[in-house]
Amino acid sequence: MLMPHPAELRRLLAEYETAATNEPADATGEPGPRTRDLAYTLCVSTGTRDVHGALEAARRQLAAPLEPAPVPGGTPADVVLESAPVPGGTPADVVLEPAPVPGGAPAGVAD
Repeated sequence: MLMPHPAELRRLLAEYETAATNEPADATGEPGPRTRDLAYTLCVSTGTRDVHGALEAARRQLAAPLEPAPVPGGTPADVVLESAPVPGGTPADVVLEPAPVPGGAPAGVAD
């Protein structure tokens, strides 16, 4: 299951709690539209079907220690990063030059 970023989950949780406390109920006594939208988003984000389960899951996820994401091809210590070949030599051999400016040099640049 995809997990929301902890900062995003923390923001959703705080917004939901604020809306649930401060937003007036609709004419039928149900939570207001912002509260309902945030409840739905929390349910989707936590893989639950009701707001009580979503709040519980969000709090549990935020309390759990972060686990590093798996690295394709092994553990971080097993992965060797290689630089891509640079046309014309190694990065130290390549000299970057500014692109030509149509109509001459930019203001303040001498030829």
